[in-house]
Amino acid sequence: MEENLPVFISIGSNIGEKYKNCLKGIEYLNQLETTRVTKVSSFYKTEPVDYTDQDWFVNAVVKINTMLEPVSLMKALKEIEEKLGQFEKQVRFGPRLIDLDIILFKGNIIDTGYLTIPHPRMHKRCFVLKPLCDINPEIIHPVLKKSAADLLKKVENIPDQKVVVFSESDI
Repeated sequence: MEENLPVFISIGSNIGEKYKNCLKGIEYLNQLETTRVTKVSSFYKTEPVDYTDQDWFVNAVVKINTMLEPVSLMKALKEIEEKLGQFEKQVRFGPRLIDLDIILFKGNIIDTGYLTIPHPRMHKRCFVLKPLCDINPEIIHPVLKKSAADLLKKVENIPDQKVVVFSESDI
C-alpha cells in the first residue's frame, strides 16, 4: 500500500476495560481490508467533556494508511464499534465502550450530514489534539490552517480538559 496523505482516527473508551477496549479497536482497525495502522500515540486518561457525569476515558490517536474512501471507512468504524459491543449511544457525549472517529482524512474537507471531516470538534478537544501531536504535531487542520501543536496550545490549559499519560499500572 503506497504512503498517501495521512488519515488519523481517534479512539476512546470509558466503560469496562477501557485500555483493552482501545487495543481491541486498534486490532480490528488493522484487520480492515486495504487498511494498516502505521502509528499509535501514547494512551491518555482524560476527563469527560460536555457530559461530565461519567467515568474518565482512555484515549489515543492512530495513523493509518487506507485505500477506503471516507464514507466506507466511517461505516467500517461503526461496524468495529458494534463488533466490540457499542451500539447507539443513549446520551450524546455519554459513556461508551468504544468510540472511533475519523479526525483527519488525507487533507480532505467533507460535510455530508453523515460525515464531517475534519472532525468538527477536534480543535476544541485536548483528548484528540494531545495524542495527535504525539504522532504529527505539524499536521495542518485543513479548514483552520493551523498545526495540531498550535491548536493544542489553545486548549491544553482549559480546566475541564485534564489529560494525563495513561500507564498500564492504571489498569
